[in-house]
Amino acid sequence: MHHELFQLAPEMAEQESAAIDFKASFDPNSTRDWCELTKDLVAMANSGGGLIVVGLNDDGTPSHADTQIVLDLDPAQITDKFHKYTEQQFGDFSIRPILRSDVRVALISVGGVRIPFCFIRPGQYEVDGRQKSAFAQGTVYFRHGAKSEAGTTDDFRQSMERELKRVREFWLDGIAKVVEAPAGSSVKIYPPEVELRSVDEATPIRLTTEETAQTFKVIEFDKLYPYRQKELVAAVKAKLGNGVVSPHDIQIIRRLHNIDADPTYSGQSKYGSRQYSDAFLDWLISCFGTDSAFFQRERDSYRRRNET
Repeated sequence: MHHELFQLAPEMAEQESAAIDFKASFDPNSTRDWCELTKDLVAMANSGGGLIVVGLNDDGTPSHADTQIVLDLDPAQITDKFHKYTEQQFGDFSIRPILRSDVRVALISVGGVRIPFCFIRPGQYEVDGRQKSAFAQGTVYFRHGAKSEAGTTDDFRQSMERELKRVREFWLDGIAKVVEAPAGSSVKIYPPEVELRSVDEATPIRLTTEETAQTFKVIEFDKLYPYRQKELVAAVKAKLGNGVVSPHDIQIIRRLHNIDADPTYSGQSKYGSRQYSDAFLDWLISCFGTDSAFFQRERDSYRRRNET
């Protein structure tokens, strides 16, 4: 609730808390700053989400540091650093400017995660020739008041309770919909890979051994995922022009966005190669339509990850 109020009225938050962290400045060329930011991002996400504000001193007053460098950050840079230290993909964050005492600062909103992230590499940097550590390998960080610290048994218990609460609310919501449905309503279950324009367009079926029952055909794999990699590249080129994308780009995007784990975008038959859906093709076209440098940015992001 604290961070929701802060988003609506930033001047209301006068001090740091478990959901709010202030940073006077941020230097994208500083290993120390990246380690400290990553530590707070992980701790915030593990604790259910929160806000990081760059441009405020610890007492909440504006530091008057240049926050445009934060606002200009490519989100892929943050995702890459996150992956470097956790080997996990995390993109549930956003960066936007807000005003504090008529001074513009940078607000990073961080979403919560269901399973806490663990650092698989230490966050080390040098200060005055001496080695410092923001976090150690194998640690799981949470917010303790205004600090990001290694987790305790209570932190893990609270994390489990948040997840149980989410699942409980999900089930209760579903039960409420069934109970409150008008008399004569029917419940229809659809697998996640099936996308319907309207639920009313679907025909409910049941399994039966009756020989006279009407038969239905299962959607063929090739119809769900009509494109192999070569055909997908050709389809993208047909819409956007030659030279825009290559097979290597598809491999990069698969890894950066964990496409293989999303049945909406791709699938793999038992004996064949991976194939892709029309939804994945549409997503690629949409990304390029939003950002004409999309494919180049993905290449750069992948290269930076491998360099680190």
